[in-house]
Amino acid sequence: MKIQGLNTRGSVDQVMKDVKSKNAAPGKQGGLNAEIQSRIGHQLRAMYDDVVRQGVPDRFAELIRKLDASEANSQLGNADEKNNDGRE
Repeated sequence: MKIQGLNTRGSVDQVMKDVKSKNAAPGKQGGLNAEIQSRIGHQLRAMYDDVVRQGVPDRFAELIRKLDASEANSQLGNADEKNNDGRE
């Protein structure tokens, strides 16, 4: 994966070197300036875009469907108990 002419890992390494060198300057306050924050944000998005595009595996989707169905049934059961006040 290439971004701005550098591979992802190389770009992250370079950002970290920039942070260290800027924070090491005497009389300079710590923290990340807007440019460095932006570069880190771009690198993180680039690294995780592939993960986001992969989607949810089928087995996880099935587990989520089962949990949702179980929760819906539980809520229906609670609603029935509230509606049934013992009268016929």
